[in-house]
Amino acid sequence: MIEVNSISKAFAGRPVLRELDFRVPDGRITALLGANGAGKTSCLRIIGGLLRADSGTVRVGGIDVARDPLAVQRQLGVVGDREGLYERLTVEEYLTLFARMQGLAGAALRESLEYVRRELELEPLWRRRTRGFSQGERMKVSLARALVHRPQHLILDEPTRGLDVLAARLLRRTLLRLRDAGTTILFSSHVMSEVLELSDSVLVMARGCIVGSGTPQALIREAGCSNLEDAFVALAYGDRQAGEVPA
Repeated sequence: MIEVNSISKAFAGRPVLRELDFRVPDGRITALLGANGAGKTSCLRIIGGLLRADSGTVRVGGIDVARDPLAVQRQLGVVGDREGLYERLTVEEYLTLFARMQGLAGAALRESLEYVRRELELEPLWRRRTRGFSQGERMKVSLARALVHRPQHLILDEPTRGLDVLAARLLRRTLLRLRDAGTTILFSSHVMSEVLELSDSVLVMARGCIVGSGTPQALIREAGCSNLEDAFVALAYGDRQAGEVPA
């Protein structure tokens, strides 16, 4: 389980997260749904130990992220908003490096590399250097890096951004298989169709706060709307009209 307990964060005196509080249950896919600037990326970076909250606590699998970030990283895979590939390395070399950083060696290392190669259909890329990879190929390798140590928890920041249809489809299939195998997944998005297809539950963010939570269908009923997009606008922006662009 991922537990976020009353975290707040400000940059240069401007609050981006305000007493954020939620839970991500084990073996479920939870979507963090919000417009650009809602605070999604800051939230995910704090969970991943890449950013420190000003107040509040985050626990991943019962471990406090601020107190023992290395222990958290052993059970957490992160796909961020930047791929961070090492373009002089082949895919195999790159993933081997990160697997070794997670303490894998010998048979365990070989099995993990074979797992991500098979799961993400990486064979055509395996011995290629990552320089010049397409956005879809870069995302595949980033996801493989996050999965190579078989983490129990996975967080992804807008994972299908910039992907073509086939790459996005592969990613969605992979996330659903991981969920069915018991992985706890939290991903951010503002793509309604993606949230509907993937999520068991949805957290609606606006102005650094959670303003709604539940299944997509429950949120639609709560907002008195006919679809998730209108429900999101109603929950995030109050009585503004669905077609209005928020300031």
